[in-house]
Amino acid sequence: MPRAIIFDVDGTLVDSVDLHARAWHDAFLHYGRDIPYEDVRYQIGKGGDQLMPVFFSADELRRFGEEMQKLRSRLFRERYMSQVRAFSGVRPLFERIKRDGKQIALASSADHEEFESNLKLLGIGDLLDGATSSQDAERSKPFPDIFEAALTKLEGVRAAEAIAVGDTHYDALAAGQIGLATVGVLCGGFPEEDLREAGCVEIWKDPADLLANYERSAVHRKEAA
Repeated sequence: MPRAIIFDVDGTLVDSVDLHARAWHDAFLHYGRDIPYEDVRYQIGKGGDQLMPVFFSADELRRFGEEMQKLRSRLFRERYMSQVRAFSGVRPLFERIKRDGKQIALASSADHEEFESNLKLLGIGDLLDGATSSQDAERSKPFPDIFEAALTKLEGVRAAEAIAVGDTHYDALAAGQIGLATVGVLCGGFPEEDLREAGCVEIWKDPADLLANYERSAVHRKEAA
């Protein structure tokens, strides 16, 4: 059995991918760039440090990148954060994991306000052994920094003894760089093929589906059935 499970949050535990994409799209429009929504959405899962360079030059980001990221955060809080909903089955899944004696951490790159909002929505604070936010990592996914930070929150757990759960190929790519196996979920709306190509050991629909198949999942034992 793995000793710990490390969960991504946005798109994995809460239904927020479309909302984050809209906030970025709105911010890009403000800076004169009308990027197709689906192109923006495909980049969600990265933090702003990795997402913005896909659409803006280094010179542009030097001039207004920081301000654009602050605008995106404000737009998300004002227009979209109240629409975020938790996926079903999250707390029962976490309770099942805790009954196995495993530790649980959240590997989130959200800022403090967004993270606290998600945590309140999920109602799982009492089941966590650790959590990260944007302040805990210099670089966001697909770099492994946020998973490395999450591991430091877990007592005595090495990467080989943990499983990551995420909804994007960026999660799997980031986790794989430090030896974390990744279980994928499809509730974030990313292609199953992308998750498999990035190295996910198995894929479930959402947290409720993972709970329903818990006994044969890699979250229960190290190798997938």
